[in-house]
Amino acid sequence: MNEIIYMKAGYEPWWMFSGWEATIIEKKVFVNEAEASIFLISLLEKLRKSYPNEASQKGACWAFWTEDEQEFCEACDDDLQVYHGVLWLINGIPKQM
Repeated sequence: MNEIIYMKAGYEPWWMFSGWEATIIEKKVFVNEAEASIFLISLLEKLRKSYPNEASQKGACWAFWTEDEQEFCEACDDDLQVYHGVLWLINGIPKQM
């Protein structure tokens, strides 16, 4: 099962901290890897148009952000960068590229 996940959090998506699932904004499930790839490319293009900064890891995780979008963290008493993350998971594990 291929999952393309769009999340929004105060950390990059590759960290997948405990409870990261609560940051999911949208999840699409595909049986076919080709269909997942088409959706992923479309989502990445959309995010590239909206956010000037991008980083990726493992070939299956992408983070997008702008310095203007931050949230206050009460626990750390500081502003945190907000990241728009994309994950490609196969059976719950980041896809190996």
